[in-house]
Amino acid sequence: MEELVPFASRLYGLMFLLLVVARGMDFLSTWVATPNLVLEGNPIAKKLGWKWGLPLNLVLCFGFAFWPLPAIVISTTSVLVAARNFQSAWLMRSLGEHIYREWHIERVQETSVTLYLFCLFAQTALVGGVGAAVIYFSDFRHVPLLAIGLGIVAYALAVAFYTMLGIWRMRRSALYNARLAELKLAPEIPQPAPGKNGKVMLISARPDAQPQGK
Repeated sequence: MEELVPFASRLYGLMFLLLVVARGMDFLSTWVATPNLVLEGNPIAKKLGWKWGLPLNLVLCFGFAFWPLPAIVISTTSVLVAARNFQSAWLMRSLGEHIYREWHIERVQETSVTLYLFCLFAQTALVGGVGAAVIYFSDFRHVPLLAIGLGIVAYALAVAFYTMLGIWRMRRSALYNARLAELKLAPEIPQPAPGKNGKVMLISARPDAQPQGK
């Protein structure tokens, strides 16, 4: 299973079917959660959209089916990502993509950054630990076990990376909106009025000046 397999062989067909089902579950879970890809965390997949994402993944399934090791790694990661998507897909779909995004951003902003990062890294470390254990007990000789372990570790790293990317983009957007609001609220500096003969007249007034009585 470490080497390339012949096209249309039994093992090739098995790997291709495994990839199609795993990637199909990833796409299905994403469609249930965010049909317009508003909540898609992968910027590349979001840019490709459904029109280009589906045929591209089908081509990848044809290609990686020749090599069982990465085929099992990709399939394992895809299935775990799909399971994670299905966990909250019903809530995303019922609230709506934009409302859920605003609600999620508000919850994150109300949470301590230290607590949020601690929970994120604890989650990914525990999942990655399971993958590392599977790799260790595979003894690097049992290729299916090794590939499954690598897929679990890849899933943990992907969750950590894309979550951190989302937090960074959210904080950058919040800083941009705050600066934009400051610029809108900043008082305009009065310009000097032109006097006679085109000369500039500087008008000054003491801040404590009082109106003169009659």
